[in-house]
Amino acid sequence: MSIHSKDTQETCIEFDNVVAGYKDFMILNNLSFKVPSGSITLLIGPNGAGKSTVLKTLFGLLKPRQGTVKLHGKDITGATQKALLAEGIAFVPQGRNLFGQLSVYENLELGGITLGMKTTHERIPEVLHFFPRVKERINSRASALSGGEQKQLEIGRALLLRPKVLLIDEPSIGLSPIVVQDVFKLLRKLADQGTTVLMVEQNVKSALKYSDNAIALESGRLVLYKSAAEILADPQMERLFLGGAHTTSAASQPLAQPT
Repeated sequence: MSIHSKDTQETCIEFDNVVAGYKDFMILNNLSFKVPSGSITLLIGPNGAGKSTVLKTLFGLLKPRQGTVKLHGKDITGATQKALLAEGIAFVPQGRNLFGQLSVYENLELGGITLGMKTTHERIPEVLHFFPRVKERINSRASALSGGEQKQLEIGRALLLRPKVLLIDEPSIGLSPIVVQDVFKLLRKLADQGTTVLMVEQNVKSALKYSDNAIALESGRLVLYKSAAEILADPQMERLFLGGAHTTSAASQPLAQPT
């Protein structure tokens, strides 16, 4: 795992006092943080902390009521998903999001619809290189794939866009431990090649081993921002994650918020 200091690395994503939610129910409450370029940053915290809401807000599925969202210093607050795709942001949401009656190849074609068919067809082989099992099933219906193969296909579809930023929500759900490790290794490889990864993952311990930094949220607020290595070395880690980021261990630690 390569280590990226959040204090010295160029900033890719920045939330500045973001307030966002659904109708009158606000989930993110004046949330501020920075994500370094070419890193894997893991969002952690109890259910309802706002982790998935961060991804949805960044990808334009939710518009902030207040605050700004920036990409490499450019204000992208409230931008459309089409505009964000053009900026190089791809999103792999939680759950299955495939066209089950279409083949693997047809799902990949749809993933590259904004690129045009010529470019899409040129890029499909390079994406399939990462997923040999999916490649073997290129003509199968997506619904006939195993859960792990479906998740790999979803990630592959996002990679067609050659994203500069990959947002991924709970990639391990429904996958075997071996496939989960393969997914994490792929994300690590992408980050080492320059892609910025912002991830929500329930399998915190495993995800931390492949991550550079972790942001802990509670009630839509940042309560802890440390390197993944620091958190893995914390003897209070179990308490921190199972009891929420508001425990004594977390509260006693100064925030390592990047400048």
